[in-house]
Amino acid sequence: MATIPHDSHDPASAPARESVFELRLAELQPRDPLRWLARGWQDFLRCPRIGLFYGACFVLMGQALWQAFLHAPAYVLALSAGFLLMGPFLALGLYDASRALENGQRPSLRASLVAWRPTLGTMAIFGGVLLILEMLWGRAAMVVFAVTMNTMPSSANMLGALLSLDNLEFIVSYLVVGSIFAGLIFVSSAISIPMILDRQTDAVSAALTSLRACLQNPGVMLLWGALITVLCVLAMVPAFLGLLVVGPVLGHATWHAYRHIVPARPAGPTR
Repeated sequence: MATIPHDSHDPASAPARESVFELRLAELQPRDPLRWLARGWQDFLRCPRIGLFYGACFVLMGQALWQAFLHAPAYVLALSAGFLLMGPFLALGLYDASRALENGQRPSLRASLVAWRPTLGTMAIFGGVLLILEMLWGRAAMVVFAVTMNTMPSSANMLGALLSLDNLEFIVSYLVVGSIFAGLIFVSSAISIPMILDRQTDAVSAALTSLRACLQNPGVMLLWGALITVLCVLAMVPAFLGLLVVGPVLGHATWHAYRHIVPARPAGPTR
């Protein structure tokens, strides 16, 4: 009597797909962001050459932004959003290094540079979403500059003129607009890119998980975002050189934030 071959594609025998809304995310404590930073620092010390390579990329980005500010100040308000756009994707290599350390493997700069390959399509979609937000932010920033600044400040004292109390309307308006768009980018990407790298999930699921994490732990995630902002601002003095270390440490720390918030995949059945 002939036997019917087992159909490996039988929906009944296939494991149920994991829903992003069924993931049980961790409940965070106020001290957790400091723990993530401590683990990020440890990872940086364990693979300093990789960290310094990406840190140098962050420094060059900052220098390019500063040159744009000196020579085309009207456009730097739009270009500044690109820092938040490019930063997470540069940090992708740092996530890969932290994952290797976590698995007891030796991190490789070459491997970190191509870590995006398995998720190229998803990363492209997610990058497109961030790019749209960045373009909207840039347009809004240009409008704020045009509406609130009566005259273009001289390049000799550009920063002082922009931050003068005579331009208080510009300062407040730009901070409000910037906070809104920076908040949107943060809540959608706080842990989404590490999740895409690790679980190869789709861009929408990753962004929704990041949003859920922020809504479930608003105080802690606000603290985490504030720490990132303060450290980045401090690292910009002098000449953005602090980003050589702060950038990679924050990248590694973001991986540990993701690892803490999102549960690990259950082990597959043994054969």
